[in-house]
Amino acid sequence: MSKIRPPELDDRLSNGVEPYVLDIRPRESYQRGNIDGSQNVPVYDDLRRGDETVLRQSLADIPDGKTVVTVCKAGIVAKKATAILEEEGYDAATLAGGMRGWNGYRNGSIGYRLSSTLARLLR
Repeated sequence: MSKIRPPELDDRLSNGVEPYVLDIRPRESYQRGNIDGSQNVPVYDDLRRGDETVLRQSLADIPDGKTVVTVCKAGIVAKKATAILEEEGYDAATLAGGMRGWNGYRNGSIGYRLSSTLARLLR
């Protein structure tokens, strides 16, 4: 299963290689803040419970010609969505760190910079 780091997603979004960003968080969380151009399919709680039904019913609305980047709070539940999408033949990736990682990257937080440096060192 593949991941995409916030800087790479930001680069793709700003250079016209736009993936389909699928935000699976609850609608209220999405409305409080999201990645510009992302689409909300609020299946986070369902997937946490192991229920894939709503996501599978939403597949017809997800374009199959683009990379799909799944987003949740921290990237953990989005991995489940990515696995389902890959199983269904989509080119899918999980946003590493989820919205926490995205916001940390966009805000240049020390926590994000430290975790990014640590991740690079551990590769």
